[in-house]
Amino acid sequence: MNWRTLVIAAVVVGSALFIGRALLAPTPTATGEAMASVVVPDLSPDAQAGEVLFNRSCATCHGVNAAGQDGVAPPLVHKIYEPNHHGDAAFHLAAKNGARAHHWQFGDMPPVEGITDPELEKVVGYVRELQRANGIN
Repeated sequence: MNWRTLVIAAVVVGSALFIGRALLAPTPTATGEAMASVVVPDLSPDAQAGEVLFNRSCATCHGVNAAGQDGVAPPLVHKIYEPNHHGDAAFHLAAKNGARAHHWQFGDMPPVEGITDPELEKVVGYVRELQRANGIN
């Protein structure tokens, strides 16, 4: 056997091991656990109304107090969603039109059915109060 044959054999075996390991790697299990520890402040009346709407339309995915759910949807009480990075309009657009996955590996967000613009304003107000109470400005 010459050196070229040995090199080719080594590359083939190494590639097979690499591909086999990738295919056999365990898939992470979604736990549904909260992804953030959220301090809930005394909410303003508008934010309290937003909390009710959030619980009705958003918490199924984004979790209680917008803390996210492992394997389901991200926490909204996270610095990625601070107002300077994702303004209020981004929340409106995501709820109305859905959102393409770009910061997290949860897949695309579908549109939220049955929520109005005035209701979204209250939901965003609720999320922003939670964010401020948790050091996200």
